[in-house]
Amino acid sequence: MDDNSSLTSGAANQSVPLWRDEFSVSQSGERYVNRRQLAKFLTLTSLGMFAGNVWVVVRSWFRKTPVYGRTVVARAGEIPVGGVKLFRYPRPGEQCIMVRTSEETYVAYSQKCTHLSCAVFYSRQDNRIECPCHQGYFSVQDGSVLQGPPTRPLPRVVLRREGDELIAIRMEPEI
Repeated sequence: MDDNSSLTSGAANQSVPLWRDEFSVSQSGERYVNRRQLAKFLTLTSLGMFAGNVWVVVRSWFRKTPVYGRTVVARAGEIPVGGVKLFRYPRPGEQCIMVRTSEETYVAYSQKCTHLSCAVFYSRQDNRIECPCHQGYFSVQDGSVLQGPPTRPLPRVVLRREGDELIAIRMEPEI
């Protein structure tokens, strides 16, 4: 009879998992956070944010100014007054636009809109650079914003004329 009673008591004990005895946490109290847990969370979050800020500062200290190469963009007279030429500068993936505004004046800008990076184009009839995505307009003389969502001017490509060659030498402001 002792064997049968031990079997029934063993079956009754198996219905309650062993880990419930090991971890006496009530389920109703699990959804509340105590002060120690909150303090630990806030401390670790603050340390993480501090480490992120230190990383940004250290990276800005060691950031090198980009070195721009010299790229021949066009020959003087190759483009008619009011004409446009597309070229890549300072890297092969960066598209730029050059406009001949008068007989002796050439201007060049990054072709990427400063709002959402859409490709801009020159509108000869309005004498401005336009972004077709959100109707942003830029001055062709200096790249400043005339209208629309963009808040920053277009990055300008500095051109130097050497003989009859127009050479891109750097970007302003640096991208």
